[in-house]
Amino acid sequence: MALVEEAENAPLSHSFRLVILGSPKTGKTSIVSRFLDNKFTDVYTPTIEDFHRKVYRIRGEAYRLDILDTSGNHPYPAMRRLSLLTGDLFLLTYSIDNFESFEEVKCLREQILETKGITPNQREKLLEIPMVVIGNKVDKSDLRVVDRNLVKDYCASQIGVAHIEGSAKKDINIEAVFLKLFMMAHLPTEMSPSLHRKVTPNYVGSSSPKGLRAVGLRRKLSDACGAITPHVRRPSIRTDLMIIQAKQSSTDKDDVKRKESKCCLM
Repeated sequence: MALVEEAENAPLSHSFRLVILGSPKTGKTSIVSRFLDNKFTDVYTPTIEDFHRKVYRIRGEAYRLDILDTSGNHPYPAMRRLSLLTGDLFLLTYSIDNFESFEEVKCLREQILETKGITPNQREKLLEIPMVVIGNKVDKSDLRVVDRNLVKDYCASQIGVAHIEGSAKKDINIEAVFLKLFMMAHLPTEMSPSLHRKVTPNYVGSSSPKGLRAVGLRRKLSDACGAITPHVRRPSIRTDLMIIQAKQSSTDKDDVKRKESKCCLM
């Protein structure tokens, strides 16, 4: 079975959506481009909404990671709300040379929690919505207006939030951002670009396809490979709503099991 087809049939427990949020011109799309293709362009094109999909086979199991690159201008409130509801993990971006963009990050976190119906004292639920705040454009350190310690203290005061600074332009800490997010979400670390082989979407075999560079020992041991799905479209609103309902049902069952387990221990 081709990798894309295999991932399309991945169980709900192996299918995740990463939503990237932040003010305009903070580098959201550049961060995605670095993660997916290790590319960067200086040309700025406003994003309305871009949808990407990367599929993996890790230790014999299929995984699917959908990446939603959102607009910083919130042109469609209803779609914005749906984006927050469908997100499993979040990357909140600000630019170190724009203080208002950091203030927006704080507002975005509140919007996510409000949309998902989570209150600040629900520790277990907060940990289930991992977020990484990235301060982009550290290559412009001479223009810095956002103090690193200020953001660090804010993130430390929140449950389930980590902070990393980096640069999409200079490829500083971009992979570290995603690796941190995957670890917080308890996803396989092999989802990180340097920890799996890059293969074509229709790759079937387990050996290295012709033309790929030698596979490192760690990759051989994990037998992990990944591919970007070409020409992918964002699922329909109906599909998104069905996914939300299915995941909520799964979460409710887990909550019941946790409560029953606590009762047994008392």
